[in-house]
Amino acid sequence: MVDNAYVVVVLSVGILFLVHYYLVGRGGGNGGRQLPPGPPAMPVLGHLHLAKKPMHVAMARLAARYGPVFSLRLGSRDALVVSSPECARECFTEHDVTFANRPRFPSQLLVSFNGAALGTSSYGPHWRNLRRIVAVQLLSAHRVGCMSGVISAEARAMVRRIYRAAAAAPGGATRIQLKRRLFELSLSVLMETIAQTKATRPETDPDTDMSVEAQEFKQVVDELVPHLGTANLWDYLPALRWFDVFGVRNKILAAVSRRDAFLRRLIDAERRRLDDGDEGEEKSMIAVLLTLQKTEPEVYTEKMITALCANLFGAGTETTSTTTEWAMSLLLNHPETLKKAQAEIDASVSTSRLITADDVPRLGYLQCIVRETLRLYPAAPMLLPHESSSDCKVGGYNVPRGTMLFVNAYAIHRDPAAWEEPERFMPERFEDGKSDALLIMPFGLGRRRCPGETLALRTVGLVLGTLIQCFDWERVDGVEIDMTESGGFTIPKVVPLEAMCTPRAAMGDVLQKLL
Repeated sequence: MVDNAYVVVVLSVGILFLVHYYLVGRGGGNGGRQLPPGPPAMPVLGHLHLAKKPMHVAMARLAARYGPVFSLRLGSRDALVVSSPECARECFTEHDVTFANRPRFPSQLLVSFNGAALGTSSYGPHWRNLRRIVAVQLLSAHRVGCMSGVISAEARAMVRRIYRAAAAAPGGATRIQLKRRLFELSLSVLMETIAQTKATRPETDPDTDMSVEAQEFKQVVDELVPHLGTANLWDYLPALRWFDVFGVRNKILAAVSRRDAFLRRLIDAERRRLDDGDEGEEKSMIAVLLTLQKTEPEVYTEKMITALCANLFGAGTETTSTTTEWAMSLLLNHPETLKKAQAEIDASVSTSRLITADDVPRLGYLQCIVRETLRLYPAAPMLLPHESSSDCKVGGYNVPRGTMLFVNAYAIHRDPAAWEEPERFMPERFEDGKSDALLIMPFGLGRRRCPGETLALRTVGLVLGTLIQCFDWERVDGVEIDMTESGGFTIPKVVPLEAMCTPRAAMGDVLQKLL
């Protein structure tokens, strides 16, 4: 009898718990509020088992089943996933201020000076001050325009090293892994503009594909990225942080320590240059911040300056190089598009000089290629996550305060209801403004839109145009380029791009002058 009574009590408690969960937790006892639909959840984990990598693909599959607005429970956090252009616009127009906050992920706090960096700070006076500094002092139209010469110089330096490698190869064709060279270029541009410092190359191998600094910083990025993804269990399950059996915290802190040492060297070098009165023709970004620090030390603290630099380097290297790598991968799998882009450059620029930043806006088809690449492979496919600061409605559903917002730009860009043949690489869809009314949002929307958009587009356009103009590109052994996507905040290729590169005969005189 006692045993039976015990079983009845346990079952009764269990049933009451389930009723409470489904009526209250899922919206049945919430005063008539209509919460977004979502899949069945597991105890403790919630829907973490569904957040498979690449997460943007997993979330697109769930959207096909549950609709363009659905909810998830990721461990201890509630989340809303939006996958339609209409609801994305609603989030970043009508509810732009409501979703202007960032969720405080433990991993991000370790990387971003406890959330002090521009990309991770919550909406408020601190964020507005950082945004103003970046928009006015660091990434203004004037400063980005001044950076064009640096981008051109680094693109030419990369071309020179590739040309030398090809000239030394049998038959004048060499096998190139582009990602490493593109990452090195992106870092070199930022080093010169942020810190007025040039990357150094080993004396024993001056034509190596990566400088000493690029190798150092890429190692940091490669170690941090796996722990910063949107499906990182460590951020959602407190128990994993309490015990940290996988040593995630120590791995993040070790990489951050090396990154900060890298940044301090750049900051200290600029401080010494300023103290010596050697500012150069155009102040570097760090020099601008250090000058402002002298008049407002309580605002321009060492922590703030280091956090801003970390943000600029972190956001400006991996994303730009990855986008250019995807563009070249698409072109190699569509050689007719590559030839068309090459012909446009020959006709507009000629083969008697190298392409410049001023040429890029006039190269309409090249611009279409960049836009189509960003449509298919946005650098941050789920954007950076947002968090609601108050209750609101999205797509007719109630969204409680404190809910994380994930906008699946990848799914929006491939929505068959909006795009004709959405999976196909077709730059022509952007010619003559045919797709201007359709939403693409690789840099986000609203007040938290990426402030580095202009610089990123200028860099990708100029570097891609230079590679197309100077070389003929072919797939290795004619094998189609593997387009498998990896996961995380960014969208890197699983298999780094390798291609056969041959200097174009028509550009021979120009390339010779680079030596």
